[in-house]
Amino acid sequence: MTLPNLQTAEHLLHEAETMNPGPWVPHSRNVALAARLIAEQHPDLDPERAYTLGLLHDIGRRGGPNKNRHILDGYDILTSISCPDAAQIALTHSFPMQRPDELFGAWDGTAAEFDRLADLLLAATYTEEDRLIQLCDMLALPEGCCIMEKRMVDIALRYGSSSQMVEKWRAQFALKAHFDASVGQSIYRLLPGIVETTLG
Repeated sequence: MTLPNLQTAEHLLHEAETMNPGPWVPHSRNVALAARLIAEQHPDLDPERAYTLGLLHDIGRRGGPNKNRHILDGYDILTSISCPDAAQIALTHSFPMQRPDELFGAWDGTAAEFDRLADLLLAATYTEEDRLIQLCDMLALPEGCCIMEKRMVDIALRYGSSSQMVEKWRAQFALKAHFDASVGQSIYRLLPGIVETTLG
């Protein structure tokens, strides 16, 4: 089992919400929705896997309040239940350039934990699923799907900026261009409520 089945993923997210309720839960559901809708049009992706990975990408927040440390926490939670594909998504979803210095805001774990995260990240081999969840993380607010620029501002307001911000934004826009080409149209056309969420 490289990732939980959908029923188990729903249970894990519900359990995590009881431990640490917050907007991260509807955000996760909207990431999952965007991932499934894009995967349905993609020649090489499985929509149910995409949805499951979207549900679980932020599962490390269940032990919150935490900030960037949720990345490593999520990796450890999913590794502990023998779900390596889902664990990798929890690890990689914030790193489109696969560089530890991409993080916005201060690291809220120990220096040793950050070093471990960096080692794990640099050892990962990215797949199309990693790239899909990296993209969909930028397409989802708790209120619904949105254009990337709105999500980028949301993150910057909560975490602050970084010296790598513009370079990271370019990498995220490159992800959109990649998936636009893969599905043969703008991925925005596949997402429900994007106008209402973006303009609301």
